[in-house]
Amino acid sequence: MGIRWPRILTPKQLSQIILSQKNPLKALQFFDEAKCKYPTYRHNGPVYGTMINILGRSGRTTEMKRIINQMKEDSCECHDSIFVNAIRSYVQAGLTNEAIFLFKSLPEFNCIEWTRSLNTLLEILVEESKLESVYQLFLENSCGWEVKSRVHFLNLLMNALCRMKRSDLALHIFQEMSYQNCYPNKESYRILMRGLCEEKRLNEATHLLYSMFWRISQKGSGEDVVVYRALLEALCDNEEGEEAIQILGKVLRKGLKAPKRYYKQIDLTQCRNGSDTENMKVLINEALIKGIVPSSDSYRAMAVDFYAEGKIDEGNKVLKEMHDRGFKPSVAIYEAKVAALFRDGQVDEAIMVIDCEMVQKNCVPNIRLYNVVIKGLCHERKSTCAIKYLERMSRQVGCVPNYVTYETLVDGLCEDGKYVEASKVMEQMSINSFWPRVGTLNSLIRGLCQVGDLHSAIMCLEDMISLALTPDIHVWQSLLGAICCENGMKEASFKTLEQLQTP
Repeated sequence: MGIRWPRILTPKQLSQIILSQKNPLKALQFFDEAKCKYPTYRHNGPVYGTMINILGRSGRTTEMKRIINQMKEDSCECHDSIFVNAIRSYVQAGLTNEAIFLFKSLPEFNCIEWTRSLNTLLEILVEESKLESVYQLFLENSCGWEVKSRVHFLNLLMNALCRMKRSDLALHIFQEMSYQNCYPNKESYRILMRGLCEEKRLNEATHLLYSMFWRISQKGSGEDVVVYRALLEALCDNEEGEEAIQILGKVLRKGLKAPKRYYKQIDLTQCRNGSDTENMKVLINEALIKGIVPSSDSYRAMAVDFYAEGKIDEGNKVLKEMHDRGFKPSVAIYEAKVAALFRDGQVDEAIMVIDCEMVQKNCVPNIRLYNVVIKGLCHERKSTCAIKYLERMSRQVGCVPNYVTYETLVDGLCEDGKYVEASKVMEQMSINSFWPRVGTLNSLIRGLCQVGDLHSAIMCLEDMISLALTPDIHVWQSLLGAICCENGMKEASFKTLEQLQTP
């Protein structure tokens, strides 16, 4: 099917044309035709970015590479985000070396900043435990004017080292930050404090806390409470309760700048031996909750931290304190709470949060929270219940389901054997211009054949073909078996299947 070309073509119009195409190869065809039809037309960075993103999402890395090279030859100004998407597409396709090669060739492009590209590639290499490549890339690129910030990478490297139980090396990087013309931020302290405490390097952790008072907490910040709490709980676990209480007083005075009425000593008679460690931690946490200077940011930091650790009761105490102080919990807090409840298997309680608690507090869910709920329900094999949240999102102004929403729900429905419902969600997905992965389509077609919905299976097959995707052999086998069974040709179908399976 052709398109109606405008009298004068602009890059924005071409972006709209190619985005409306279901088949990525058809979109590429129109992209290539534009220059032939309009001799004075020139692609710009955004239209190149749109085409590269379309090809990358559909796994067409060969065609994507051609367009990237064409963009380089055109020398048009391009944004860092184009390369971020391309790097991720290469890695998803198992082509990490291509991603590294692309980044190393960035000086050949008309791109004035590489910060996000470098951080994205380094994050991927850290996840793949390729630390030698990480170190080499950082040395080669960290000092150039194209990279605006080095703190994110150094935090990333410290986090990787702490996960490897090498907080000593992470501490060395932390101490050398100033020589890289950058300074630790709150995340730097949080990462290193956790690493030192997990390895019971409590002397270094205590010195880190005091340096934090001096460097970034001179005015007091409630958000820093998660760093302080890590050390205080580690001291309790190491049966150093007296030291923890002393440091708690300094935290309240110097770190949190709490009012004097909150400088309360904890009654140590309850915590004389190791068996009272958990009770002492509860008391310390309550002191921190009461002692932080009330603000939305400080409460959010502490609540999210508790929920991330699975300490739901403690997180709920922060919510109560927020309410008592007249602060409204943010969506981020509820997102952390719902995720924690699902991880703990408290499905009904998680649903109550979004259906009742947030309604009572006049807090409107966002796309991230809905996706957490849908993912949690699908994981608990309650995908049919998740459908109502897709419908609820569609009715909510400004909350549009994204690719993750549809993919999670379709995969969950297929996992539960709800193939007819999955095909209906897939239809909505296509209407909103989101195209499923080839594996999702393969699973759905085979499932539809199993439940005898041949018509929907064929419609999905047509979608695969229109997307220029190739069904696997099992899809053809399922379709052939379903067609033959429907026409009373079981025997013939078995013989044909045998032939298909023969190399």
